[in-house]
Amino acid sequence: MTLLSRKADYALLILAHLYERPEGANGRAISERYGLSKSFVANILKELAHKGYLSSTRGVKGGYTLLKPVREITLADLLEAIDEGFQLAVCSTHAEGREECSFESSCPVKTPLAAIHHRLNAVLRDVTLADLFQRHEPVGRAAATLLPLLTIHHTNETTA
Repeated sequence: MTLLSRKADYALLILAHLYERPEGANGRAISERYGLSKSFVANILKELAHKGYLSSTRGVKGGYTLLKPVREITLADLLEAIDEGFQLAVCSTHAEGREECSFESSCPVKTPLAAIHHRLNAVLRDVTLADLFQRHEPVGRAAATLLPLLTIHHTNETTA
């Protein structure tokens, strides 16, 4: 199980590629560079342009460039645009039209999962694409935020 969908993963890869090339790139070049489906890359590029992350230029010398500065785009913003947000479990959010869980009213882990969901969402709101693409440590304030989650996980393993 992954927390990022393939679409979100590829969107990050595409945005990183365009970040490294301020002059821009076209879908064909991106798909060939990473061995990705041309149609999937084209769909993601169109969606990113439609949602205001990229500008597009048609024609032989056309392509895509970043429209927003990467320091202004958080992982949470991108996931919301690409995948309708991050959701740890079906009961993590109270969004209208979300999938229902038959155990929701009696689930013993609903409240702890909701707390973890909110903590992870705070981390995603703290990490910008600049933090990811500029390859420096630690990544935003998120590195400090993740430590308690890792500590809790490790503590539970040793007591089990």
